[in-house]
Amino acid sequence: MDVESRLKTALDESRLLILGAQVLFGFQFEAVFQERFPQISVESQLIHNVGLVLLLISVSLLIAPSLFHQIIFRGESKVAAIDVATLLAGASLLPLTVGLGISAFVAFDHLFGRTIGVTIGTVLTVIGLALLYGLGFALRRNGKTPMQETSKATPLKTKIEQMLTEARVIIPGGQALLGFQLIATLTKAFNELPALFKYIHCAGLCAVALAVVLLMTPAAVHRLGFQGEDDSEFFKIGSRLVIAATIPLAIGISSDVAVVFFKTTGSTSVALSAGAIALVALLGFWLAYPIWHRMRSAQQIA
Repeated sequence: MDVESRLKTALDESRLLILGAQVLFGFQFEAVFQERFPQISVESQLIHNVGLVLLLISVSLLIAPSLFHQIIFRGESKVAAIDVATLLAGASLLPLTVGLGISAFVAFDHLFGRTIGVTIGTVLTVIGLALLYGLGFALRRNGKTPMQETSKATPLKTKIEQMLTEARVIIPGGQALLGFQLIATLTKAFNELPALFKYIHCAGLCAVALAVVLLMTPAAVHRLGFQGEDDSEFFKIGSRLVIAATIPLAIGISSDVAVVFFKTTGSTSVALSAGAIALVALLGFWLAYPIWHRMRSAQQIA
């Protein structure tokens, strides 16, 4: 399989993984607005925060390869881009499976008690790790011929297909979060929030809505503006839209991280700090690092 095909496959696999992560990620946000959430134990509420952080890490790891590919590699199909996608996808599975176990623990602890909650959470985590890591390593083939870097430029058609795939990798998290954000505004728990966090939530909702629209725009522009034809100008526009969409997406996610932490801790300072840390971490990992890496590489070539 050539480099272009392997990279496309790696992106499709990230898309598949993030579809599973988005459901759990949405649960972490929506759960705190449910009427019975205040009835769960303080320990479970704090553990819920841990699950939120873990799933945030998983989602950020799954989105990052798309941005690295567009920013660092300028949309070119490179062996290094495949290696990054493989490494980050593999790393995302650990926080994803532990986050699954924590979500199950919170639900079953409330329904059936601590013992059942711990048991179900642990079993699901172990099964997840066994299937996602254990099976893969057990079937791993050694002695494969290493991929050869090609000197020719990636065909424009391939670059456009990969860019559109990357938009599809990123958009599920935004779609799920946007739906939960809209539903949350109609709950009794939302009305009980202080005005500050209502405004933060609404700002985050608008930011995620903008991110989703930006991620849908390349498909619309390609079809309406370029009649589905491959065009280098469209690739530049689409790539910039995909990259730009991650800024409001990071703002929206961080806003609701702050809201969730406030609902579970009751502390404004803790909540705002958690949101700020999430925002800096996401923008740093998704944008600042790949931009710095690209600039450093350009200086080394010069």
